[in-house]
Amino acid sequence: MSDFYREQHKLRLAYMPWLYPRLKPRHRDWAVPWQAELQRQWSILETVHFGVHCFVAPQARLFAEPGRDIHVGDGSHIAADCVLHGPLRLGASVSLNHHVTLEGGAAGIEIGDHTRVAAYCTLYAFDHGMDAAALVREQPVRSRGIRIGRDVWLGARVGVVDGVTIGDHAVVGMGAVVTRDVPAWTIVAGNPARVIGHRPGAPIHRGGAPRHGETP
Repeated sequence: MSDFYREQHKLRLAYMPWLYPRLKPRHRDWAVPWQAELQRQWSILETVHFGVHCFVAPQARLFAEPGRDIHVGDGSHIAADCVLHGPLRLGASVSLNHHVTLEGGAAGIEIGDHTRVAAYCTLYAFDHGMDAAALVREQPVRSRGIRIGRDVWLGARVGVVDGVTIGDHAVVGMGAVVTRDVPAWTIVAGNPARVIGHRPGAPIHRGGAPRHGETP
């Protein structure tokens, strides 16, 4: 394999990291050591903790000062041009596609196992005050945190504001802005995001709403 081809293959993986677990053995021979060294360097530079079988693009930007740790669960993928600032905790098999921004604020962001975050999503776990008596840059900053459940799908260019919890198995449509909690199993869309349905086959209970965190 030529150096040029290998560099192109690395670039492909950086922007499509879901290909990493599917690599043929001849590609894994160079890709696994490449990833091990990248993750080792990140762990030296920042308080970043990787599980096993993770992938992180070299073009990603991870910032984790002491006390703002980033935990990346087993089998999770971080694509190119993502910007992550702790405190953050990604569960197992979480996928962050390219250009995702996660800003943990003070309270942090938690993302549950098997959740998919599509390209250009932005999650900000802090907010400024808006009192008219002071400039915006002088306003106090608060942080309540963001909690994303298990098996959630955030479509491309979704925005999630501080204080929001998105329940397990929920789906957020492309371009939605989530300003309030999303119940488990629901599909939301729009700005601000509103419930437009439920995942087919979801367990529906009295009152029409699935219970938060319930699995089938």
